[in-house]
Amino acid sequence: MDVDIVVIGAGAVGLACAAELGRRGRRVIVIERHDGPVRETSSRNSGVIHAGLYYPTGSLKARTCVEGRELLYARCARDGVEHRQTGKLIVATTDAEVAVVERLHATGTDNGVPLTLIDGAEVTRREPAVRAVAGLWSPRTGIVDVHGLGASYAAEAQRHGVDFVFHTRVVGLERGRGWTVRTEDDAGERFDVVAAQVVNAAGLSADRVARMAGLEVTHRYCKGDYFSLRGVRADALVYPVPSEAGLGVHITVDLAGQLRAGPDTEWVDAPSYDVDPDKAAAFAEALRRYLPAVTAADLSPDYAGVRPKLHGPGEPKPDFRVESPDPSVVHLLGIESPGVTASEALARHVAALLGR
Repeated sequence: MDVDIVVIGAGAVGLACAAELGRRGRRVIVIERHDGPVRETSSRNSGVIHAGLYYPTGSLKARTCVEGRELLYARCARDGVEHRQTGKLIVATTDAEVAVVERLHATGTDNGVPLTLIDGAEVTRREPAVRAVAGLWSPRTGIVDVHGLGASYAAEAQRHGVDFVFHTRVVGLERGRGWTVRTEDDAGERFDVVAAQVVNAAGLSADRVARMAGLEVTHRYCKGDYFSLRGVRADALVYPVPSEAGLGVHITVDLAGQLRAGPDTEWVDAPSYDVDPDKAAAFAEALRRYLPAVTAADLSPDYAGVRPKLHGPGEPKPDFRVESPDPSVVHLLGIESPGVTASEALARHVAALLGR
């Protein structure tokens, strides 16, 4: 064998897997089609450290988010990764939405998340620009420099002898003496790596890689645009109550203090990252549910991300899908939010499936 394990993909989860497996003494190589780590889905989101309150109790999302949250905060403190525990408000803007907030409180509490129900006056005391009839306060929610987190994982992996190959995509997987991983670089040069085991953490392309290995699965692409927001101040993250479409257009603050609104939900046939400036009016309308002073003029196009989904519009939201048909391969599918938060916990789960 050339190596013990090939990890396909250098997003947050792939990097976490490389660090975890390298720490356990395995010879690992990471193959990434971009020019460096965390260049795609991991870095094109809100940068939120999720607490773990949305996901069904006992689900893989709930378990890895709660465990991963604490591992992430510990890593940030240890390695100097920039982050902030901002807290988050989920706000009910009508009496009918209060029941949703109460259900989230119950689910989150069952998941082991510290939460507090508050009334509308307390919402406004905490965030004067916000109007709501009730809210749910999540103190363990925060924000993180995702690139800094990726650098922490990569540095740990390299300390344990993990090698990285960038500008290279996987074009084939064949079973034989282990796995032959066929690759092609940006110049069209091809080379093969033979490994005893494979971890498919290819993000948006994980379904394509899985099909090479004989697993029939297809991702759906859900695009979300983000807008910078001015004219409003908020210290915490502020979210509406979730709906069938998702978590709703919410506001986050980055580590430089810039407020940002998004993402929305747009189903697309292929990944694209252009932000439509004409969406500003719709964003403002969504935000005015709880930020009544916002206008379209307060919003400027910022960036977009694409989430790999295992469901389509209107369909039930599935759990993370971590498939291991046998101990030689693990496929991480549908790894969207809270994937960054859950990354180190998912890596430990992967290592257990590989028997390492």
